[in-house]
Amino acid sequence: MRNIRTIYTKELMGYFKSPMAYIFLVSFVLLNGYFFSNTFFLINQSDMRALFNIVPLVYLFFCPVVTMGLIARENNIGTAELIATLPIKDHEFVLGKYLAAVTLIAAGLAFTLVHFFSLLAVGSNIDIGANLGGYVGLLLVGAFYASIGTFASSTTDNQVIAFIVGALGVLVFYLLDKLLMFVPSTIAAAVQYLAVDYHLSNISRGVIDTRNLIYFGSMIWLFLALSVRTVEIRKWR
Repeated sequence: MRNIRTIYTKELMGYFKSPMAYIFLVSFVLLNGYFFSNTFFLINQSDMRALFNIVPLVYLFFCPVVTMGLIARENNIGTAELIATLPIKDHEFVLGKYLAAVTLIAAGLAFTLVHFFSLLAVGSNIDIGANLGGYVGLLLVGAFYASIGTFASSTTDNQVIAFIVGALGVLVFYLLDKLLMFVPSTIAAAVQYLAVDYHLSNISRGVIDTRNLIYFGSMIWLFLALSVRTVEIRKWR
């Protein structure tokens, strides 16, 4: 546990010692704020649906950006070999870095709460439970996409390639339910279950179903397990 905390702290501080964290947070907040403002001021729609619809789209770019250097950077500069000689287990190495990425994504999401409190302040009649459920769903989606990006980063020493692979992986899960019309009916239910939006839409209604939590938990575990396995293979290659 101490090793995970050490790696987590080092990685998180690394984000904020470079311009990356600040660029990410400012861009994330401004982009989401723009779309929220459009519905609030132009369309006169005082709810969070527009924000909850746009954040998953923004994730398609920002999550791979946040995770692309997690392990690829270590492979590129040769510190992965040094870390391999330390009493740090591979899963501690991967988990510490992954949690740092999730923390940065969660921080960006937390800044958008200003819109939620703004609606409460102006007296909008909003469903607090459904909106809080929406935030839980967005956090789970961000954590899931971060696990895909972590796996992509573990497969290469080039951050650009890690970004492309991570973005493609995220895009696949985002598009699954939108391509159901092209899928044979025999496997349509399975494809729909794998789609992120199918589970996010359920949680966003304020109903946190165990099946949705199992989906996100199992998918995150799968990609982190693949990341650990990839790190092991690269270490002994």
